[in-house]
Amino acid sequence: MAKNLPPLVAAELAQPVDQRAAAMAGALAARYANAARAVLFYGSCLRERNLDGLMLDFYLIVSDYRSAYGGGWLATANRMIPPNVFPFEHQGLIAKYAVLSEADFARLNGMDADNVSVWARFSQPARLLWVSDAMARARVIGAIAGAVPTLLSLARPMADEGVPVLELWKTGFALTYNAELRAEKTGRSTSIVDADPVRYSRFGEAALADGLPPAPQHTARHWRRLQRRGKFLSIARLAKASFTYAGGIDYLAWKINRHAGTALEIKPWQRRWPLLGAITLLPRLLRSGVIR
Repeated sequence: MAKNLPPLVAAELAQPVDQRAAAMAGALAARYANAARAVLFYGSCLRERNLDGLMLDFYLIVSDYRSAYGGGWLATANRMIPPNVFPFEHQGLIAKYAVLSEADFARLNGMDADNVSVWARFSQPARLLWVSDAMARARVIGAIAGAVPTLLSLARPMADEGVPVLELWKTGFALTYNAELRAEKTGRSTSIVDADPVRYSRFGEAALADGLPPAPQHTARHWRRLQRRGKFLSIARLAKASFTYAGGIDYLAWKINRHAGTALEIKPWQRRWPLLGAITLLPRLLRSGVIR
């Protein structure tokens, strides 16, 4: 039973944030009153003092997809290719939020996940801005406490023996960035750790003290599977978002330009047919190295 890492996770989740972000989380939960269990705030905006003009990142954790959507194709899509992603605005702030059930959130933060998307993000800092009850809080903490051991366990066989814990983190993040279609520049995986080495040392040492779960026997082969699966899911989620995310292709261009310093402009036909437009961007982005 892990005892060192969960208290660190709980304390970090409870750190204060901009009150407007907290109010936005409450409004988001109210939209899903029959299903909302928790709202998490994560991503680069956690480090920003002024949230105006930024795209905030939330995860909405729900009891189950049928309760969240009332059945229908959205529930099926969320279950088959989690998560669903939607835009949200509240009191002048803009955000996107991903929807996961409690069961999927726990699974995708652990060693049984078939892709890196969730545990790669929640091994990084996050804030719990809204929670329905004590049980939901405990489940969120327990799920996120699985993310760091997952990353470090899968990174350790791929790193040089005996490397310091910060280098283990960097190895893990570099591997996760190669397992998704990402819009950040090369070196981003290293800069995450360098931005807060004290935090990553504390969390890494706590996870090592608790004991890491066993890595797959053929870890390199496992990473190749994660990379193939992750890039396929990135494209599948992009296709799904063209139906669930109003203005999704404009968000894609905004994200790429913000992180990569490019000047992509969306043409009218790409906005009219966003799925086809998004697909036509991929070869150019792959050639440029912006998306890996």
